[in-house]
Amino acid sequence: MSANNKMRKGWVPVALTVAVACALTACKKDEQPAAGTQAAQQAAPAPTPESVVAASVSAMGVDQLRDAANTAYNDNRLYAPAGNNAMEYYLALRDKQPGDAGASSALSDLLPLAVIATEQGIARADFDEAKRLLALIGKADAHHPALERLKASIGSNEAKAQQQSEAQKLSVEEEAKRREELARKREEDQKKLQEQQRQQQAAADQQRQQQAAADAEAERQRQAAAAAEQQRQQQAAAQQAQPTAPPRPRPAAAATELRAISQPGPKYPPAAQRAGATGTVQVEFTVGTDGSITNARVVSSDGTRQFQREFEREALNAVKRWRFQPIGQATTSRRTISFEQ
Repeated sequence: MSANNKMRKGWVPVALTVAVACALTACKKDEQPAAGTQAAQQAAPAPTPESVVAASVSAMGVDQLRDAANTAYNDNRLYAPAGNNAMEYYLALRDKQPGDAGASSALSDLLPLAVIATEQGIARADFDEAKRLLALIGKADAHHPALERLKASIGSNEAKAQQQSEAQKLSVEEEAKRREELARKREEDQKKLQEQQRQQQAAADQQRQQQAAADAEAERQRQAAAAAEQQRQQQAAAQQAQPTAPPRPRPAAAATELRAISQPGPKYPPAAQRAGATGTVQVEFTVGTDGSITNARVVSSDGTRQFQREFEREALNAVKRWRFQPIGQATTSRRTISFEQ
């Protein structure tokens, strides 16, 4: 074998070694960009309170933000989708006008819903959405009491999910399905939360209407009472202004004093007169308004017992013939009639 052939045979292993080395180097160069891209995707920074509001939203004017925020709120796009929701619009509006009372009030109402949505995102392992909502909460209120709890919950649950993912080694197709399922659940949760918000708002509106009606009724009654009191005071003032009429003289009481017109004496019984008998009879009688006598009766009598009945009879006959002046009301009286020689 010639020296040239020997040299060629000696270079073959070397050439193969160099070729393999070059191929491996090229492969490593191809793998490095792919690995770098994947790492860049995995290491994409999570939204922060400073970056959570989309640049397109921050570039809008004050009036545009206010109109867009009201529209999103009425359409129940309260905190999603990213870049087109009420919270981002109100946050950008507050940045431009820190003293805007409407934006501050709306954010106060939206914060509890964002907290619930964050918890739901954690529960369904939608950590990207949970981090975005957490950033919205942090921008709306940097001292919100739920921030630390939610942040810790996202960290712990995300670590568990990563461990499970590494153990399961999901394929690209399965990962795509998982993300699609996350998006579907995210939309369902948002719809449920928005429906709850709508029902609560409707209940609050109804309560406000009932309270307004009650207040209106109370005001109406108050005004009616005030008008009645004013009318009473006016009537009292008018009565005080009128001259006081002298009191009418009371009609004189009808006379009740008995004034006799005719009082014929009793007839003396002849037998008693012959016998020299005497006696007295007390008679009670009623004088009517025309002066006539009614209800005459003997109350008591005294004298000779033999002629007592005759004295009483003649006394009643005499009284019944009496007449008095008319009087205002019937009057009962008593008189004693004597029988003497």
